[in-house]
Amino acid sequence: MSVAANLWASVRGYVVLALLCGGIYSLVVWGVAQGFFSATANGSLIVQHGQVIGSRWIEQGWSGPEWFHGRPSATTPTPYNAANSGATNLGPTNPALIKEVEDNLSQYTHEGIAAADVPPDLVESSGSGLDPFISPASALVQVPIVAQARHLPPAQLRALVARYTQKAWLGMYGAPGVNVLQLNLALGRLVSGG
Repeated sequence: MSVAANLWASVRGYVVLALLCGGIYSLVVWGVAQGFFSATANGSLIVQHGQVIGSRWIEQGWSGPEWFHGRPSATTPTPYNAANSGATNLGPTNPALIKEVEDNLSQYTHEGIAAADVPPDLVESSGSGLDPFISPASALVQVPIVAQARHLPPAQLRALVARYTQKAWLGMYGAPGVNVLQLNLALGRLVSGG
């Protein structure tokens, strides 16, 4: 076989594989995702009044005592920046991590919660820095703060937290969690009467 014949066979093989792997396969995967898992494939976006307000899988960040707060963000320089997801990789004896945890803890002790009662996930960022879930204990420890700020009965907020607590998958995989965005949206509807 001549060099030209080998070169032409290589070019034909490259074009066929590029079309199959780069084009047709990608279109098939995209089509299946759009057909069967459209919401997930498009970012699990939450739309309210025709406007995207967040994603079910990315912490938004909340300020003020009238909202439940999620885990601290590890993204820098802008908190809760999904384009800059990643952990801090600071070890447990690193002074920067110790200061960060102490600063986060002071936000809750300032509100009257004993330091021993603040769950770790309220003062430590997650591996991605954008985890939208907190433990049910983390949501419940915030109930008195939110109840006072919103002038709502704590029992009503505890019931709301219970309603938005997701159980472990199949009852055994993972831990129960509360999606902070969904909880706060429900809180907003409760307050507005909607």
